[in-house]
Amino acid sequence: MKRSSTPFRRLTSAALAVAIAGAASGCVMLGKYNRVVDDLEKERARVADLERSNEALGGERLKLIDEMENLREAKEGLTADVAKLQKTRDELSTNLQDRESKLAQLSKKSGEYEGLVKDLEKEVSSGQIQITQLREGLRLNLAQDILFRSGSVALEPYGVELLKKVSDQLVKHPQMVEVQGHTDTVKLSGALASRWGTNWELAGARAASVVRLFEQQGVDPSNLRAVSYGEHAPVDANSTAEGRARNRRIEIRLKPIGTTDAGDTPVAGNAASGSGAEAAPAPTP
Repeated sequence: MKRSSTPFRRLTSAALAVAIAGAASGCVMLGKYNRVVDDLEKERARVADLERSNEALGGERLKLIDEMENLREAKEGLTADVAKLQKTRDELSTNLQDRESKLAQLSKKSGEYEGLVKDLEKEVSSGQIQITQLREGLRLNLAQDILFRSGSVALEPYGVELLKKVSDQLVKHPQMVEVQGHTDTVKLSGALASRWGTNWELAGARAASVVRLFEQQGVDPSNLRAVSYGEHAPVDANSTAEGRARNRRIEIRLKPIGTTDAGDTPVAGNAASGSGAEAAPAPTP
């Protein structure tokens, strides 16, 4: 009995060993499988992370593209602004040069007018003459009473002497000269109406008398002009004697040679008699 059981035991032991070996081998394969599964999950997670990162980078890329486009547009806008500023700067520089040139000319002309103002200082102080500096030139406002008698176009001796002071300066420093005749609204009557008709003609004849005197004193006649405004450019109300007296006047406007007119540009109006006289609308002060 003991001999027959020994081989069986050996066989059983061998089978058991094989089973144990197989079980051990199965455990090894299962472990490898689990590790592969873990690695695969980790790889999937890493891929998912990469995909999320890629999506985020894609969004950042689009954002950067938008920012670059905005920067490009801003650059173009700044370039256009710089060009405009440069153009404005050039224009301002040109305007400044023009102003400096005109200022130099005005300074020169002011020096020329100083002599005239000085010569007429007494008359200005007494109120017989008003002198106004214009943007270009000078305006002399002379009361009619110091130049003419009532209803007359002949210059009074005092008026002649006064106007000679003006003509002396015009000979030394040639100017464009416009002599304007102005009256009040009182209509002419009697002999005056028969001779002159209206205030247009009377004012024009007086302006022409002043122009003729300037010419006789050596002022270039091509620089002279006589204009009649009649009663249509008052400087005061005609309802009072004082206002009418102020409106009866001779204005002499001086401007540098080369300007279009010595005074404001006239518009066609009723012609007034008198050498070189013409009717014109109210001037701008």
